[in-house]
Amino acid sequence: MPAHTFTPAIVLDHVSFAWPDGTVALSDLSGSFGTGRTGLVGRNGSGKSTLLRLIAGELTPSTGQITATTDAASSQRSAARASPLAADGSSGASWRVGPAAYLPQRLTLDVDRPVAELLGVGAPLRALRAIESGDPDPRHFDAVGSDWDIEARAHAALAEAGLAPDMLDRTVGQLSGGEAVLTAVAGIRLRAAPIALLDEPTNNLDRDARARLHDMVRSWRGALVVVSHDTAVLELMDDTAELYDSELSVFGGPYSEWRAWLDAEQNAARDAERAAKQAVRREKRQRIEAETTIARRAAMGRKAQLEKRVPKIVAGGRKMAAQVSAGKLRGEKADREASAREALDAAERRVRDDDTVRIDLPDPGVAAARRIATIGDGERSWIIQGPERVALIGPNGAGKTTLLEQLLGAQGHTSASTDASAPVPREITGVAGTKLRAGRCCVTALHTDRVGYLPQRVDGLDDAASVLEVVAAEAPNVGSVELRNRLARFLIRGAAVQRPVATLSGGERFRVALARLMLADPPPQLLVFDEPTNNLDLDTVDQLVGALAAYRGAVLIVSHDDAFLERIGVALVLELDHAGTLTEAQL
Repeated sequence: MPAHTFTPAIVLDHVSFAWPDGTVALSDLSGSFGTGRTGLVGRNGSGKSTLLRLIAGELTPSTGQITATTDAASSQRSAARASPLAADGSSGASWRVGPAAYLPQRLTLDVDRPVAELLGVGAPLRALRAIESGDPDPRHFDAVGSDWDIEARAHAALAEAGLAPDMLDRTVGQLSGGEAVLTAVAGIRLRAAPIALLDEPTNNLDRDARARLHDMVRSWRGALVVVSHDTAVLELMDDTAELYDSELSVFGGPYSEWRAWLDAEQNAARDAERAAKQAVRREKRQRIEAETTIARRAAMGRKAQLEKRVPKIVAGGRKMAAQVSAGKLRGEKADREASAREALDAAERRVRDDDTVRIDLPDPGVAAARRIATIGDGERSWIIQGPERVALIGPNGAGKTTLLEQLLGAQGHTSASTDASAPVPREITGVAGTKLRAGRCCVTALHTDRVGYLPQRVDGLDDAASVLEVVAAEAPNVGSVELRNRLARFLIRGAAVQRPVATLSGGERFRVALARLMLADPPPQLLVFDEPTNNLDLDTVDQLVGALAAYRGAVLIVSHDDAFLERIGVALVLELDHAGTLTEAQL
């Protein structure tokens, strides 16, 4: 990895952590995060969220220690004294300080708590207002400290989150989920936390909220570690850290530069592996040739001795010299072969065995002129036609998921013309087993009964069933051997097909859900996805992109991830606003 000089803010020294059931999450992890902005990447299950919780003090390492550097620790103590946090580091929100301010992946909030407390300014703000109302209690002055401008700074923080100043006195329940996340992040910035940890902060944020978060990150001061699958956020980082096989490595640059370096390094590693294999074969061949030469010389010596062509004492000397020479040659050849094998082992360790989904799916029979679905808002309508990729975007709460459910639950005729030759299903069963109510809608229509649906939460799979059983239920006419072969293309191989769904990780569950969707028999002509990249690591997103690249049917997808939509080749983007109006848009 290229050399990169930076000042460490967080140092990990042989850190290990195991869950109460004995499952090892991290083992002997050492490394450091710098004082700038660092994007932390790694596969689902690699321990990224666990590592953040350890740094934040929510979890305690089984072995090893985590420390802030002297400067960071000093700044942390100063910030803690000036902060409105309680002595134990709590703020009433969902993060802790000690040693770092932490925003978890799922923000659990008391909906009745004031927004001021979510910002972390509840105590000084109450004290300031008490003083302004004429209460001279010294405790109020202690609570305010030097933060006499706390209300103005709180209003500025709310503006960062896209909220009006009067929201300061309202409750968290009056915020949307995205607004709550942005407010929590703005609170960390308001307190000038020297070390901040954000775990998947863009999950479920709409485009506007993501843009606001991006602006916050661009101007961030202090050490920031962000776990994210959002490549737009990762491009704002100074460093990219990867947690892989319980090892932490740090690259000096944003995600795209790290990815390019990793690809080049892996190409070089594969070249080195091929060269090492050739060297092993060459050394093995030379060792065998040497053994053949030694054996031939020994045979000639024995023959000469039997034929008494040389005196016995001379023959004995030659035999001893030959044995010494043979031993030396054997040793040299064995050492060279052993060295070649060691080099091969080292080269093989450099090459990652990370597989990617590569799928050869049955053709769903979607002709270029085949009408698949109609979507409209009463004023205009659009027809999804042939193997088209259509994105549905819009702010949170506009009704995108509702529109999908209306489409999938559509029955009968609508204001948009329908293809009478294609039956419209009364009920669609999603890949996660979600049953959608049938209902009449005047602005959507399906023109095929072969539809697959992947909702936001892949939690409807039968946990008691095996992977093979879950997928076979959607492909009853496909034999077990062929189904296993198809599952292998989704990286589900061998004994894994018999594992109960309940034992799968999040990434594995997603692959099973995707396999069930895309291996259905007959194959769906329309795939509908609702925020499929939420909570997926970057490798799994790559797998989804690869799967869709091989799919020759139509795709309708709701997503706020513009980079992902560009990768799957979206041809039409429809934006739904809060008024229920659909318009064509650009990514």
